[in-house]
Amino acid sequence: MRYETILYDVQERVALVTLNRPQYRNAQSRLLLEELDAALAQANKDREVGVIVVRGAGEHFSAGHDLGTPEEKADAEARPIEAGIRGRYERSHELFVDFSLRWRNLSKPTVAVVEGYCIFGGWMIASAMDIIYAAEDAMFLGSNFQYFTIPWDMHPRKAKELLYDSRFIDGVEAAELELVNRVFPADVLMDEAMAYATRVAQNDPFQLRMIKLAVNQAQDAQGFQGHINAAHAYHLLSATGEGDPGFALKKVGKRRPMVQRAHENYERRKANKEDS
Repeated sequence: MRYETILYDVQERVALVTLNRPQYRNAQSRLLLEELDAALAQANKDREVGVIVVRGAGEHFSAGHDLGTPEEKADAEARPIEAGIRGRYERSHELFVDFSLRWRNLSKPTVAVVEGYCIFGGWMIASAMDIIYAAEDAMFLGSNFQYFTIPWDMHPRKAKELLYDSRFIDGVEAAELELVNRVFPADVLMDEAMAYATRVAQNDPFQLRMIKLAVNQAQDAQGFQGHINAAHAYHLLSATGEGDPGFALKKVGKRRPMVQRAHENYERRKANKEDS
């Protein structure tokens, strides 16, 4: 199958799925998400694939949602959604909740390899994978986004502390918070991730599937999927509230206000380090 926004390759029983919009820092258009879903399904069905690795082309894993590239605008005109909250809910739930839950529940082990930006939608894709390898200087930014796994990715108090402040965390801190499994310098990250994936791919696929089901079921028994569906509604309410006259933060350009706040916090922390 040929893709426009995804690269697909199989090496030593490892399917390598690459988000391929580097000119936009791999921003997630509707087409990219649909093709990612198709590529992951392709790998999941292939008996010659034991492990699936997802990465981003270029310097970044994904800078998040596509907020208006020419290609995304053209697609929106060609395939418009229903006006109002009904259309927003249906499109959002399909692209970000249904897809992410399907990726989480693939029958094979999955590994996200994160370099550069991993913002909002990027975090969602990474957190839908079983394992996350990250560069030491990767930049993660979370929020109460559509597939809201953060209280499952780390301790709830840590999640609140991070989200209240709206700040980036690097790969090292992400590992300390247990969002990320392993961190490496960027120049060896991909080699380390592929070495791990190749080792795992040599194991028995049925046993790996049973292990994955057992671990995922432990979360599901605690209400994981029910929480994800409820949190999606809170996301829509929160995102709608950003347009209120009394919203505390001002929008700058295309960036969502909390993303802009995170960039300001990052620059402030960077300046403080340089002064000290």
